[in-house]
Amino acid sequence: MKQIKIDGGNILSGTINISGAKNSAVALIPASILSDDVVTIDNIPNISDIAALNEILNYLGAKVTLENGTITIDPKTIENKEIPREVSSKLRASYYFMSALLGKYKHVEMYFPGGCKIGARPIDQTLKGFTALGAEVKEEDSKFTLDAEELIGGHVYLDMPSVGATINTMLVAVRAKGLTIIENAAKEPEIVDVATFLNNMGAKITGAGTSEIRITGVDKLSGCFTEVIPDRIEAGTYVIAGALMGDKLRIQNIIPEHIEALTLKLKEMGVDIDIGKDYIVVSHSDRLKHVNIKTLGYPGFATDLQQPLTPLLTQCTGVSKLEETIYENRFQNVPYLNEMGAEIEIKGRTIEVHGPTKLVGTEVIATDLRAGACLILAGLKASGTTVVKDVDHVLRGYENIIEKLTNVGAKIVLEEI
Repeated sequence: MKQIKIDGGNILSGTINISGAKNSAVALIPASILSDDVVTIDNIPNISDIAALNEILNYLGAKVTLENGTITIDPKTIENKEIPREVSSKLRASYYFMSALLGKYKHVEMYFPGGCKIGARPIDQTLKGFTALGAEVKEEDSKFTLDAEELIGGHVYLDMPSVGATINTMLVAVRAKGLTIIENAAKEPEIVDVATFLNNMGAKITGAGTSEIRITGVDKLSGCFTEVIPDRIEAGTYVIAGALMGDKLRIQNIIPEHIEALTLKLKEMGVDIDIGKDYIVVSHSDRLKHVNIKTLGYPGFATDLQQPLTPLLTQCTGVSKLEETIYENRFQNVPYLNEMGAEIEIKGRTIEVHGPTKLVGTEVIATDLRAGACLILAGLKASGTTVVKDVDHVLRGYENIIEKLTNVGAKIVLEEI
């Protein structure tokens, strides 16, 4: 077990370089096995989710090297065998192997994926895509068996623009016969990154980043090189840290357009922020205005940033309202913020944050990845010492978070307990 200890109240100044996107890398790695030759992916973040995916690749027999943020995958030696529960349950993104193996081998046996407990996260839309392309799906005791004599392109309408379902349908469709159309597709930058990677391997995908994606299946995919885009959620998290405690804190190696929904809200609050081509410089402000926020699929306000933003809302004058429309169980951070001195009310899928309030360090628990980021940010602002327990969640998604914050002035350590 690990915990993070923070001595709060220290100004953050200097530069934080943003790593490759977790939500992109965890899809690109499974997608690589669709290739018939070696693929290389650069800018891979050093996080535990990547180690879990690497474990699955090795279990399947792929030849893998991972050095200095670059992973090389040779899928030619893969054995398509059942992926057991103890392997698949380590992260939700393991289900991208389900679609990649189905696309390439027309058969897969795998247990239901894991991930943070932030609400109902069914894979019904993913399975809808599989069946639309000709797969038969059987489920017994959380084990899925998928078979297809032949995968044929089809028309898939997603009931909601799910990132996972969009990517999974794409991964199967690239090796199906004929044309597949995905309607109401997710538009996130990670979708575009995966589509670009597949196209570099020889796939024929158009429309990624829009609500309609068209995929014409191909018989084979070849090796290629790609680079993971910067992590917009990590970037947003550190920008919020700068709004809380920054003195010209520079967040670098980013695509500012990817977090525009956040930066527009920060400007509305009155945060001191300067946006460049590939960087943002942000400083804390003494007087911030309350705002109203509603999480939506991209390009709306990201659900993954609502929890990290909440500590900043506690410093705004008046009542801020934040409505969560994606996951119904994503306010597990709120009771701990209230223990630190916040005044937050949960009203169904909305929280009301009364401010400004003084935050005081105490012992809290990271119930999930972004809740953990939230509590770390609160600890940076709080007076005294904050101890965040169960931080393995945080280490799943933030590369070198201790070093990055220490280098800009935070008093923060990772401890084994």
